[in-house]
Amino acid sequence: MNLSRRTVLPATVAAGLGTLLVAGSLYGLPFGDEPAPTEVAVRVDQVGYVRGESKRAYVMGPAAALAGARFKVVDAGDDVVTAGRLGPSTGRWNAEYSSVRTIDLSALDTTGTYRVVLTGSASGRSPAFRVAGARELMTPLVRDNVRFLQAQRDGADVHPGAAGARGRTLRHGPSHLADRDAAVHAPPRYDEEGTELLDERLSPTGERVDVSGGWFDAGDFLKFTGTTSYSVAELLLAQRDLPDLEELSAEASHGLAWLDRMWDGDSGTLYAQVGIGVGNDAVRTDHDVWRLPEADDRLDVSPGDPDDAIKHRPVFRAAEPGEAVSASLAGRVAAAFALAAQRAAGTDEEEARTWLDKAAAVYALADTRPDPDEPPLTAFPPTFYPEDSWQDDMEFGGAELALAARELGDDREGDWAGDAARWAGAYLRSDVRGTLGVADVSALAHVDLATVLDGGRTHGIGAEELYEDLRRQLEDGVARAGHDPFGAGAVYDDFDAVPHTFGLVATARLYARATGDTRYAAFAGRQRGWALGANAWGTSFVIGAGEVYPHCPEHPLANLRGSHDGTGAILRGAVVNGPNAADRLEELNSFPTMRKCTAAPPTGAWSDFDGKGARYLDDVGAWQTVEPALDFTTTALLAFTLTAG
Repeated sequence: MNLSRRTVLPATVAAGLGTLLVAGSLYGLPFGDEPAPTEVAVRVDQVGYVRGESKRAYVMGPAAALAGARFKVVDAGDDVVTAGRLGPSTGRWNAEYSSVRTIDLSALDTTGTYRVVLTGSASGRSPAFRVAGARELMTPLVRDNVRFLQAQRDGADVHPGAAGARGRTLRHGPSHLADRDAAVHAPPRYDEEGTELLDERLSPTGERVDVSGGWFDAGDFLKFTGTTSYSVAELLLAQRDLPDLEELSAEASHGLAWLDRMWDGDSGTLYAQVGIGVGNDAVRTDHDVWRLPEADDRLDVSPGDPDDAIKHRPVFRAAEPGEAVSASLAGRVAAAFALAAQRAAGTDEEEARTWLDKAAAVYALADTRPDPDEPPLTAFPPTFYPEDSWQDDMEFGGAELALAARELGDDREGDWAGDAARWAGAYLRSDVRGTLGVADVSALAHVDLATVLDGGRTHGIGAEELYEDLRRQLEDGVARAGHDPFGAGAVYDDFDAVPHTFGLVATARLYARATGDTRYAAFAGRQRGWALGANAWGTSFVIGAGEVYPHCPEHPLANLRGSHDGTGAILRGAVVNGPNAADRLEELNSFPTMRKCTAAPPTGAWSDFDGKGARYLDDVGAWQTVEPALDFTTTALLAFTLTAG
């Protein structure tokens, strides 16, 4: 391990031994008149590099110390397998680390476990990393991502948390059983910032529905149709590459079953949300209490009590029965149902046609003439998941409907293909184009629409335009990476840096598969590496992946029932936000029932790595950097799956 005072230690030693070891490494006496080499930081992809791909590590330290430094790579037996000089400087990171230099490991292509060791004017030792085939490296990560989803299960069908080769799934008891008979409420009204509930109390409509099951959305117990449909779609897309991974199939089915409960085909009603996250003095909400999920069912409340909305969680419609629904929700729910139809088409045609009909019904309800001054409805309050575009969701829904119709011989294929192309054109002409993430699914839509069009054109759209937009998304990341010392394509000082990074990885893999053009292969590998440890903070942002990873996520289950000393059950496979704007971390969450987490290095241990206006903390109160989420994790899962394939 690198024992620099500026390099994050593995959490198992940081708390107790870090200070003593650091002092020894920094202030040991030099031999003779030779100056002691300067401790610097070595950053690698801690999961590993795929055989045959471009491989890059980074060294960060004072420019003078790196000028005379060399490196060697040692194997698990500490034998030297290769050595060389540091590559060119990629720039300055911060005042402490005035230079970042690269190490080209591309020639290292023999399967094994290695470390980078610095010699000469600088000293340092990287965490261990592997070199192996893509499937060997990526499939365990996919399994771990599924473990996170298992831990997020709500309702009676919770996962038993059985022991496995890579550790246990963090378990909890059956939760929110009151969701089996939940009261539908009128949409809540919020202030413009979404920080205050304007209604004195919530207003029930008199309707009751079963919305039990599903997954918790993030480090809370709310459930959203928007994020769940996005995640279900990604799981079903991942199944195309890993059809025999039973736990992946089971988790996709679990999320799909809940999504089906949120759609009432008889009345034409799509429900948008279960639970409420922002309330007032009369309405306590999910975000007001730090507890285990099963605790909510034990609350002793009466109607009108402030805690009533925690035990008897309100359900909110996306629109009144039979009325037009936000196209953002309608498009992606239709896509998830249509992907379910595709999955079933080869084994159970009746089931497949049932899913296709549900997808068609939801899609037909989309509001495609919304108020241009109103953002698409995604959640209550809308600021939880703000979104600028909806045409990408409609393109996604139309493309998956057309593919499902093709597999089932349904004559509506052409209509849906035309719809998808029309919405793709509208998206391409818009000024709100983004990259893959929960707020923009155009990358997923473009690839499958190109398959639908099969070399043809409709509404002025063909594969050429769709692939050009995929290149636009990737080139945006490439441009940012060209100015970043660690080659990062994400924006450090904004939310969702890590999931956007995995979105770029997935997009590059989708593009290469669709076109045969591998120009972004090296870029994709470096983005994956950045998210898995080759970054300024030297941490993987996937819990359980690598030697250094988040140990104190902002997540009640992990905090109250998980490991706090680096051993035992962890929220394995969860993906966190990663670095964020420094000024967003001025206030951390705190609850009386929140346990102090000591498994990670102290908060101050991270500060020397902060730079470019961004900070990162592995602290249970730092939701801005270490709160995991469904959409974060399934985006990474799709990226890993596409890399494995």
